[in-house]
Amino acid sequence: MNTQLFGSKMASIPAISQSQLFLKKTQFISTPKTSFFTIPISKPNKSLNLYGLKIKKPVAATAETAAAAEEKGKKRYPGEGKGFVEEMRFVAMKLHTKDQAKEGEKEAQEKPLPKWEPSIDGYLKFLVDSKLVYDTLEKIVDKADYPEYAEFRNTGLERAESLAKDLAWFKEQGYSIPEPSSPGLNYSAYVEELSKKDPQAFICHFYNTYFAHSAGGRMIGKKVAEMILNGKELEFYKWDGDLKQLLQNVRDKLNKVAENWTREEKNHCLEETEKSFKFSGEILRLILS
Repeated sequence: MNTQLFGSKMASIPAISQSQLFLKKTQFISTPKTSFFTIPISKPNKSLNLYGLKIKKPVAATAETAAAAEEKGKKRYPGEGKGFVEEMRFVAMKLHTKDQAKEGEKEAQEKPLPKWEPSIDGYLKFLVDSKLVYDTLEKIVDKADYPEYAEFRNTGLERAESLAKDLAWFKEQGYSIPEPSSPGLNYSAYVEELSKKDPQAFICHFYNTYFAHSAGGRMIGKKVAEMILNGKELEFYKWDGDLKQLLQNVRDKLNKVAENWTREEKNHCLEETEKSFKFSGEILRLILS
């Protein structure tokens, strides 16, 4: 076993053989200021701790720890931990005002909205244009230019058939059914074109159209019915089965589809939310026309 000698006079100390190390005591050479001693260096001595510090063994990096560190360093998006639908919901709610939703961030309009006075004629325009948009969405998922669209066939949220029944009822009451107007025609053409080249953006419109109708849309329908339809509930606001479960089933499908998207594709989908609100808002305003 070799020994290591510390001190400024290392060269003057005779070499010690392995046999001498075991037969003789370790020699110490003292000077008034410095002590010199030998320390075996073949193996680290766990009991030797010159500074009283706690020495930790280095932890070898593993694939798991590296992945965990990378995940921790990623930017987290609001709602991301609950699935992509929660991200879409969060972005949509931000586009409301504080009066409309507690998560709203949009500034209230300085100019007050016109008094809420729906008319039968305006409501019929709204229903006709809404039917055109739902017809378009449902034809797109049936055709499924992208395989993921097929996930959203026969979800139970479809509205085109229900709207057809409502318009037939109005016709029976003697009302003239108008042709689709610009808001519906523009939105229908937009989602049709979008669906052929941009599935992430299309899914944004699909989500917002169906989910908004199941929430705020129902409230509006109830209010209109009370004001101009003697409380009659239209088929547009009825679903076969438990609506809560139908919505959850579609949430699960949306989350599943989005699992295959990159972060950039998800962000692109979220960025389309404002356009969805713009188009649907123009159709909604037909009620007051």
